Amino acid sequence: MIYVSRLEHFNAAHKLFNPNWSLAKNKEVFGPCANTNWHGHNYELIVTVKGKPDPDTGFVIDLKKLSTLIRTHIIEKVDHKNLNLDVSFMEDKLASTENLVVEFWKILEPRVREISNNIAALHSLKLYETPRNYVEYFGE
Repeated sequence: MIYVSRLEHFNAAHKLFNPNWSLAKNKEVFGPCANTNWHGHNYELIVTVKGKPDPDTGFVIDLKKLSTLIRTHIIEKVDHKNLNLDVSFMEDKLASTENLVVEFWKILEPRVREISNNIAALHSLKLYETPRNYVEYFGE
């Protein structure tokens, strides 16, 4: 099994805030991430696919197609946006990195198979919110 990864970058604002809690509890749990005026991150998204190389191309997946897929269906939807207000697939969800990566998976998983003619499968998504904080998701 071969694993191929593509790195993409985006900037976005969000606020961690549970509307069922008081402002005091939100500040206690989320700290500065509950800032009423939002805060932003420079996100890094690593998309890893797995498969066996196509005998005709030697590729598990065409990286140009994978990059276009990620940019079209993810980056253009979230880059320089407010995740709480501007991103339809985050509507009514807490804009945590964990929830964001799950929504990315739902978007990318079927499309990776499609662009690779079912040769490749989405293996994992790693989403860095900061250089020291990231989540990794395997679709489980």
